[in-house]
Amino acid sequence: MRFVFKALVVIFISTLMWGCSTVKPTHTPTQSPTPNNVERAAYVETGKASFYAEEHQSKKTASGEIYDYQLNTAAHKTLPFGSQVRVTNVDNGKSVVVKINDRGPFIKNRILDLSKAAFKSIADTSSGVIEIKIEVIE
Repeated sequence: MRFVFKALVVIFISTLMWGCSTVKPTHTPTQSPTPNNVERAAYVETGKASFYAEEHQSKKTASGEIYDYQLNTAAHKTLPFGSQVRVTNVDNGKSVVVKINDRGPFIKNRILDLSKAAFKSIADTSSGVIEIKIEVIE
């Protein structure tokens, strides 16, 4: 009986030690992880994008910055604030680099809300919603 008790104590302590051990990060110290521990430089996503209405002009974004529709910025649900993202219009191949400074979009099936200037540089605003590919570049 003592042997079983000692064995259980050793297993318990070993389990505790294993659970408290550290694991080497999968990213280098100069890069920050993004959603699902994907390297920032390798993050690619495709989907639909729209642009902010002008009623948001001069209002505070989720990052604390003031929204300016003339700047190349965007809202994404999970990418870190300050991320530089290349947004490519799948239909015409035009692209623009934007900074993530807000959260959203909060409309089903959309992955990005662009500032009006960023949207205009890759599509006509009358299209409203476009198919895009995003790549985190920084």
